[in-house]
Amino acid sequence: MLDSQKINEISNKIKDVVSSSPLGDVEKNLNALLRGVFTKMELVTREEFEVQAEVLRNTRQKLALLEARLAELEAAGSGAQQES
Repeated sequence: MLDSQKINEISNKIKDVVSSSPLGDVEKNLNALLRGVFTKMELVTREEFEVQAEVLRNTRQKLALLEARLAELEAAGSGAQQES
């Protein structure tokens, strides 16, 4: 059975071979290509999505409060007009 030192040596040799071969460049180019495609598709990260979802929740809550306040003011205004 191989010990961890031998496994590490083999792993390091594989990394050296891959990094010195065109395969390393292919990985970088593929990564850049995928980023470009995702940018064109206008995809967002999960973190960006969560931030915007929180902004939307807060906006909806404020809108509900403003609608309730407007209804109160309209009711008070119509009550004052009826008294006149």
